[in-house]
Amino acid sequence: MQVVGYESGEGLSVASGGAVEFVEATPGTELAFGLGDRRCAGTVHDGEHVACDADDAPYCDAHRHVWVCARCTGTCLKDEMDCHEAHAVYLAAFAPDVLKVGVTRLWRLETRLREQGADRAAHIRTYPDGRIAREIEAELAERDDLVDRVRVPTKLAGFGRDVDDATWESLLAGFDPIERFAFDHGLDLDDRPVAETMAAGTVRGWKGRVLVLDRDGSTYAVDARDLVGYELTEEVPDRELQSSLGAFGG
Repeated sequence: MQVVGYESGEGLSVASGGAVEFVEATPGTELAFGLGDRRCAGTVHDGEHVACDADDAPYCDAHRHVWVCARCTGTCLKDEMDCHEAHAVYLAAFAPDVLKVGVTRLWRLETRLREQGADRAAHIRTYPDGRIAREIEAELAERDDLVDRVRVPTKLAGFGRDVDDATWESLLAGFDPIERFAFDHGLDLDDRPVAETMAAGTVRGWKGRVLVLDRDGSTYAVDARDLVGYELTEEVPDRELQSSLGAFGG
């Protein structure tokens, strides 16, 4: 049984013998899997899994999909531009003080913010197509106080911390937000969880693609993408894990 995908806030997609099933991982769910070998997760086509034996994980070159729109700065990279619908330009804050500018289709705005695990956000502009929105995003990303990408380790560094209100409000002072968002991901963290790759424990919740698990008195943060490609086993290894209590020195 191999992990072939995930749904943030919901669970893991696993495949065996071509069949794809969903393993729920909502708050309170008990996961009890060990991790075996890891290889390319292959692909899912028409609801069936097509396996791949390549060692590269989570995907080999043949199955690695790059969404070209994510690299767009206003000059379409496709053979034909197809983003002819309203797009939102947004600002997002990740605790304590990482500020990001991004673009998404207007109807997906809140969903996209939750997928990224944003703590605060503001919808600042709406444009009739993605090309114009990407141009504005690229211009704003050149500012010293904004980035257009936030890596998972950077997001993890802010778990259990609050957004710096002064920094966030200072940024928004230069805009006239259409709508503002504040997200409570329901994790109730007192300390930063320990980064681990595992699939055993009680689900505390999700923040973006990060799955937070409680296990043996400690709390762990698992980047769900790091699980993709692993074979799940029924035997949970009794390995020594780093304790989250004081693990980061306060």
